[in-house]
Amino acid sequence: MANTYWMIVTDKNNFNITEEKGFSIQGIDFRNRRKAVRMTENDRVLYYIKESRSFSATVTVTSDCFEDDSKIWENNNSDEKFPFRVNIEPNVVLKPEKFLDALQIAPTMEYIKKWPPESWYMAFYGMLHILSQRDFHFIENEMNRINRLNK
Repeated sequence: MANTYWMIVTDKNNFNITEEKGFSIQGIDFRNRRKAVRMTENDRVLYYIKESRSFSATVTVTSDCFEDDSKIWENNNSDEKFPFRVNIEPNVVLKPEKFLDALQIAPTMEYIKKWPPESWYMAFYGMLHILSQRDFHFIENEMNRINRLNK
């Protein structure tokens, strides 16, 4: 079966929590449960940071979705525990000062074509989105380029 390419929209604090856990686990909120249960081993995930409007990392899913109510991530809604989870492993991780500016790259994405160019960021509302393989690989390649230039 073909991989699905996902984008997780998160805040910097929750991204840091995932990073501190070694990019070993990712939780999805209850609102996105129908999408989350579709996540399977070998799917790919791109992280988008809301505050900086930037792309920060890619990972590979290493398990099917499972439920766990233990509190790991933070949310304004204290009841939200991001219970739909997958195990992950990192692929490309950028340093915060090198995060890929979405303003520079988002206009080229197939995913945002249905939004007016000046409102591209509206395509990134909600936590979990499906991307095309083309969009995912284009962004991941740019992230790899940034890492190569900064070695």
